[in-house]
Amino acid sequence: MNDNVLVIMSDEHTRSVMGAYGNEIAHTPALDGLAAIGMRFDNAYTPSPICIPARASFATGTQVFEHRCWSSAEPYHGQWQSWMHRLREKGHEVVSIGKLHYRSAGDDTGFSESLLPMYLANGGRGWPQGLQRRPMCDFAEAVEMASLLGPGETSYTRYDRDITAAAIKWFGERHGSKDKPWVLFVSFICPHFPLSAPRQFYDLYRDVELPLPYDREPATHLRHPVIDEMRRFWNYADYFDPDREREGLKNYYGLCSFLDDNVARVLAALQASAYADNTQVIYTSDHGDMIGNHGIWGKCYMYEDSVGIPLTLSGPGIAAGVNRTPVSLVDIASTIEHAIGMPVARREEEWRGRPLHDFIDHPQTDRAVLSEYHDGGSPCGCYMLRTGPWKYVYFAEGNPPLLFDIDSDPRELRNLAGDPALADTLAGLHARLYRMLDPEAVNRMAFADQAKMIESLGGMEAIRALPSFNHTPLEQD
Repeated sequence: MNDNVLVIMSDEHTRSVMGAYGNEIAHTPALDGLAAIGMRFDNAYTPSPICIPARASFATGTQVFEHRCWSSAEPYHGQWQSWMHRLREKGHEVVSIGKLHYRSAGDDTGFSESLLPMYLANGGRGWPQGLQRRPMCDFAEAVEMASLLGPGETSYTRYDRDITAAAIKWFGERHGSKDKPWVLFVSFICPHFPLSAPRQFYDLYRDVELPLPYDREPATHLRHPVIDEMRRFWNYADYFDPDREREGLKNYYGLCSFLDDNVARVLAALQASAYADNTQVIYTSDHGDMIGNHGIWGKCYMYEDSVGIPLTLSGPGIAAGVNRTPVSLVDIASTIEHAIGMPVARREEEWRGRPLHDFIDHPQTDRAVLSEYHDGGSPCGCYMLRTGPWKYVYFAEGNPPLLFDIDSDPRELRNLAGDPALADTLAGLHARLYRMLDPEAVNRMAFADQAKMIESLGGMEAIRALPSFNHTPLEQD
């Protein structure tokens, strides 16, 4: 293959709010169209259910325990080679438009050009308050999610409009083909909260009775020491009464439709350009959002709505279909390199990044993918292994595991880890995880790295004096 690649990434788009993934209410025709003409991956996951580690994995094609960008204060800054570096070194044009969430403009992360980039707040230090996990700090800013409800415009929706305009201009200024394929990374920030959708898109759901979140009653929630601690920290749900919950959902759905409209405009610009017939298109998100399910809003958990992501691949030579192979953002680097004709090393370990093209004709439903979380709110490292029907969640430091049969229990309401009939299954998944990494050693490594980061920032007192926030502020906020 020697095609150009357009990568479109959103922020915090759970795949359950997209028509192609079975949501009959969600108005997402552009994204559904990509899924209809290409390959839709139904078991796609983020390497970490929070922005900075996930986007580092997207750049490097490596797992979190390898690149060690553990948290919202430990960003990618070019310290590991990215697919962008490799392509640029071979003479390919590699351009980004929109959110990067890397450290700063002063770092070389590999792009030939970055238009309208969004970097970390606090001068590249991000949100280091979450490094305080022993003892756990409080997160007073959680009140903002339920209080900043739309409809309306925000700095985020204005930013996405600017990203769309820049992408349209980019296509409009390109004439004919060059000797080498290019890659354009268009990175939107919606539907990330604040939950305020522009009126046109909010109105799509204004009079619609959206399904209420499931497993929303505290008395029926799964009790688990780590999840309970995370609920206490990320206590967004405490501020959502039923009316605000309905409004939050309408705005989230509206933001997904707003995102879709922006994607439609970018795709129209591609179609009007000289590159319509030789460009592959990848759509995905950095992670999902719980949208009230299990009584949780936001991300950071290993539940499907948080850790699962939409992922479609379309373009020349890509057959239409649905693929159940477990895949990950870690696979995107080799997918891009394969699409533009660069050689891709295929390593033996199943969790290493591989081109998505490999699975189109040869699905591998028993492949295992990994996700990790080592950031604010969690008292220990959390690890997810997903393969076949099974999701296994390992919590470090002696905390009990979780086991779900996603095929028969897609809402993850029944923890099967204590079922004697599944003891061998549990042991097999445990052993498979340990073949990927030693989760206890990785947990210690993450805490050690974060202790050094705390020290380098002047200690927790200095960190607490830095501005905290519920969502990364833009300059116009």
